[in-house]
Amino acid sequence: MSLIQCQGLNKKFAEKTVLHELSFDLPSGQPIALVGPNGAGKTTLFSILCGYIRPTSGSVEILGQTPGSSALFGRVSALPQDAQLDPRFSICRQLMLYAQLQGFNRRNAKIEAERVLSLMQLSDVLHQKPAALSHGMRKRVTIAQALIGSPELVLLDEPTAGLDPVNARNIRDLVNEHSDNTTFIISSHNLSELEELCDTVLHLNNGRLQQQVDLTGTQETPNPLSYLTVQMDNCPADAFIRRISDIPGVETVETRQKNHFLISYYLINTSPLDQALLQCIKDSQWDYRQLIKGKTLEEQLFSNA
Repeated sequence: MSLIQCQGLNKKFAEKTVLHELSFDLPSGQPIALVGPNGAGKTTLFSILCGYIRPTSGSVEILGQTPGSSALFGRVSALPQDAQLDPRFSICRQLMLYAQLQGFNRRNAKIEAERVLSLMQLSDVLHQKPAALSHGMRKRVTIAQALIGSPELVLLDEPTAGLDPVNARNIRDLVNEHSDNTTFIISSHNLSELEELCDTVLHLNNGRLQQQVDLTGTQETPNPLSYLTVQMDNCPADAFIRRISDIPGVETVETRQKNHFLISYYLINTSPLDQALLQCIKDSQWDYRQLIKGKTLEEQLFSNA
């Protein structure tokens, strides 16, 4: 069974159409990214998937059910970007309440609250109130709340916004560790983070599905042209382009932004090119920060190259 099936989905508010004929079919068991500029329709799509609002026309099903139906109770969870905690009550009391709303008795609700806080490495804040926590800790508590009851689908809106690098990494690790049993759909402007986390990307713009990108690298393509993305450290662009262009098999070398280069080539086996590239960098006494096989997610979504 598909996780989400969407066919010809439209949503209007008064005379303004904010979603136009969205159609896609998403499998379970892999993290999915939802990207697009502000006003693209991401929040509206999330709201429809959560059952908060209904589409104007078209159809959408989650696990074979209509969003918002009682059959999805406890199976779908969501974290809005600006989710807030009640300042009057302890973290334990709040998480227990949400667990009890899902049918946990009082004893098991406390066990569940402790479990989800442990996932966020926040066991020591169980009896504290939100005011005693940092912004990042409060953010992680709200993510813990979304995991109560081990839902099959979790919608996360900017889950790492405002987090320091260590805690952001902890969230990414959590998503990776639990993706076998829970499917995460993540809306974020952090494309490098989504590229690391997700297998599929839905790109919305002006309420339309611009692209559905597969990041697994398993799709066949008749075009033999392949790509390497290289991030250098204070490398002279002209010299880099000139030296790398001389490597056999290299078709083009383009500057994308300062110290970022996209190399296209026709070699079937990438190892010789990798070795030649790294040897050239070493001989030129340059330093590189990152070497990515293929285009970056930003390139795939926004470049015509």
